[in-house]
This record gives sequence, C-alpha cells and structure tokens, in this order.
Amino acid sequence: MARRFSTAGLATAQCRSSMPAISRAMPYEPDNIACWFIDSDYNGESFFVRQAYFLGQNDPYKSLKTSLKAEIDLEAWESLNSDTSVAFAKPSTGRIAVKVINHLGDEVMKVYRV
Repeated sequence: MARRFSTAGLATAQCRSSMPAISRAMPYEPDNIACWFIDSDYNGESFFVRQAYFLGQNDPYKSLKTSLKAEIDLEAWESLNSDTSVAFAKPSTGRIAVKVINHLGDEVMKVYRV
C-alpha cells in the first residue's frame, strides 16, 4: 500500500517539542520550514534523502535559481515545493525518518514506525 507523509501537524509539531527555545523565538509553521526530507526506508543508522521538499518564505524558487545560476523547470520545482510527500511503499525496515530544517539552519529528525 502506498503511503504519503505530510508536514501538517507531524513535522511541525515535532519541531516545536524538540526545539522549545527556538520555537518560542520562531514558531514552526510551514512558512518557517526551509526544507524537509524523507528517508522512506530508514535503517536506524544512516539518513538517506529519498524525497526532498523546499517550502520557504518569499520566493525560494528565485533564490534557488540565483544560487544555481541556471534555469529550473517550473513543473519540476512545483513537485518539490510541497508540504505533502509523494506516495511511497511500506518500508522494509518498518521505519521512516523525517528531517526538517528551518531558515536558520536548525534541524530536527523524527523516526516514525509504519
């Protein structure tokens, strides 16, 4: 069965509880998440980015385009600018890991059993 993951509620709530001092200074809402990644078959040792998403304030597309000094396919970008993952199969390890990074570079990782 294919599964999806959404930052709504899960990743943002985890950031709030894992980084309370930072959360008071900068609440974790989708606009405050710079990027988030999923390891959809987490082995407990190494985090492998299997899906990557870039949210962000202002215009992250423009920032990335400027940084890369290249044209970016708008349709491809739109698939990466999401707070909901694409579907993925149940992991053989029974775990996924989600890493969320804010605009200050602070990160948190949470492992979920599925």
